[in-house]
Amino acid sequence: MTATSAALTPPADAVAPTRHPDAPAPGEPLGSHYGHCFGCGDGQPHGLHLDARAGEGVTVTAEFTVTPDHQGAPGLAHGGVLATALDETLGSLNWLLRVIAVTGRLETDFRRPVPVGTVLHLQGEVTAVHGRKIYSTATGRVGGPDGPVAVRADAVFVEVKVEHFIDNGRPEEIEAAMSDPDQVRRARAFEVNP
Repeated sequence: MTATSAALTPPADAVAPTRHPDAPAPGEPLGSHYGHCFGCGDGQPHGLHLDARAGEGVTVTAEFTVTPDHQGAPGLAHGGVLATALDETLGSLNWLLRVIAVTGRLETDFRRPVPVGTVLHLQGEVTAVHGRKIYSTATGRVGGPDGPVAVRADAVFVEVKVEHFIDNGRPEEIEAAMSDPDQVRRARAFEVNP
């Protein structure tokens, strides 16, 4: 495993994260922010269908089962899929801060292979906030929430305005999301996007 790069080390004047008063309660499922999200959406037949829950403080837990669709080498999870699971878990933390943020940098360490059929148990936490930057870390374990670490990551998320998605997303999807008659789904599509 390599050391975390300087870009992922919070500056000395960073502050401790504060859970938003309207954040989901500990144990509450976070649900999908967008049905077509590869990480958490139920509209992706080969997606991760990651199931995240709010934890204590500014933490989340999540799980996903590695399917044959997630293979790299025969019978093993693709490293990019594992990095996506970590990124999705880290992105879920933004629900607890109630900010719109995107991944600015993600560094992943792969410690052990993850076979197809494995349930990957993920834990993430925000470690510091500095201006628009949100520093966080996550681990993925096999064999249970206390099992050996298979993958881990450190990340910096950057707070953005909703215009980030409107100005840069494909117009058809933006229009469809903005036209959704379900106000909750419409808002969630743009609230948090890892």
